[in-house]
Amino acid sequence: MYYDIKGGGSTEGGARPGQRVAVHFDVKFRRITIATSRQGAGVTGGVPYGFQVGAPAGTPGGPFIKAFNEGIKGMGPGQFRRMIVPPEYAYGNTQVQEIPPNSTLTVDLELLSVAARA
Repeated sequence: MYYDIKGGGSTEGGARPGQRVAVHFDVKFRRITIATSRQGAGVTGGVPYGFQVGAPAGTPGGPFIKAFNEGIKGMGPGQFRRMIVPPEYAYGNTQVQEIPPNSTLTVDLELLSVAARA
């Protein structure tokens, strides 16, 4: 489930499999941010996170959780989306740091750019 917070869906259908995207993200568990790309020095904050759309989660070049591939669908640059992520699209039955197995997460995703296919 997701909510578009800023901007509408892309008029061109959004990022497609094989394209590389740059995003800012915040991953929250019980309203506590446990991962973010926004943390860093300077006015703009951290470094954007890049991944190849459609690449399996956890593989080189792919997103770190499956939800990113699902959540990016239909997004255009500048759009901000909030997702409620069930365990099967997050870390499943694996404990990751302070996140217990089978946890639902909240992910805020902002699409910054889409690169043409290589």
